[in-house]
Amino acid sequence: MKDNLMQAIVFETPGDPEVMHLGEVPLPVPGVKQVRIKVVAAGVNRADTLQRRGKYPPPPGASPLLGLEVSGVIDSVGTGCLKWKAGDRVMGLLSGGGYAQYVIMHEDMVMAVPDTLNLVNAAAIPEVFLTAYQSLVWLSHLQARETILIHAGASGVGTAAIQLALAMDAVPIVTASKEKHNLCSQLGARATIDYKSTDFAEEVKRISGGQGVDVIVDFIGGPYFKKNIEILNNDGRIVLLATMGGVKVEGFNLLNLITHRISVMGSTLRARSTEYQSRLTHEFWKYARHLFEDGSLRPVVDKIFTLHEAAMAHRLVEENKTAGKIILRIEE
Repeated sequence: MKDNLMQAIVFETPGDPEVMHLGEVPLPVPGVKQVRIKVVAAGVNRADTLQRRGKYPPPPGASPLLGLEVSGVIDSVGTGCLKWKAGDRVMGLLSGGGYAQYVIMHEDMVMAVPDTLNLVNAAAIPEVFLTAYQSLVWLSHLQARETILIHAGASGVGTAAIQLALAMDAVPIVTASKEKHNLCSQLGARATIDYKSTDFAEEVKRISGGQGVDVIVDFIGGPYFKKNIEILNNDGRIVLLATMGGVKVEGFNLLNLITHRISVMGSTLRARSTEYQSRLTHEFWKYARHLFEDGSLRPVVDKIFTLHEAAMAHRLVEENKTAGKIILRIEE
């Protein structure tokens, strides 16, 4: 760090992973009720790859840099910050800026990293677990003994959702490619479905004895929508978090939603207000901290890259070859 500059991953024009490179950007200064974190590690998310391609711009006022979650050590605090001090080991969700040596964060968005977790693995917690908690608790209101189908079960959010569903005494079923089934089963999935070789709707009917499921968390969108509705119980709920397979549904009969009292919810987290994200962070960490401390919940890390290897990390995510989270180690 020199002349109030720091290193960060930057890119001048949208494109393939190779457009990213290390550059120097201004060192952020913490404002009122903000902390500055010396970043140890940053989580890599699919949203980062979309932003790099120009398809997911940061919300107004957010850092233009990539990176939605970090872990590290507080370096300094801004005026009025009473909850944290320099030297605290922390992690948290960002609206941008994580692929850098330092970030600033509102004090209410910060979570303390338990002594049982190392800081590199802690970077795999904020985005996926907060998204999963929002989906299961705030949106779908998953209940004990209900069955939940989690598409992309080996993704970051998928691995978090499996663990949270178990912690809530629900029954998780997942779809994932066959080579990722072992991981999902180890995390507690009661059944795994290879979406490449079988019809997931028919498999769900077989597994459930024709009962179907109560909640579905979906990232695929259009191609799965009709089958999702087909396997939902009365009063079933779908939480749609992405549309990786397409955004349109042709020839769907809306009467199916009415007769089975089905709720369909879509959500993003990045564009939510600081107040919303702070409330979610506080409630989640109050619920989950002791579960991470006793090992009931754990971050699932697939591979760790250095900041210089950001392009390799992005390509791996875009090729759907990951099982769990990809992490960038910032501190060398």
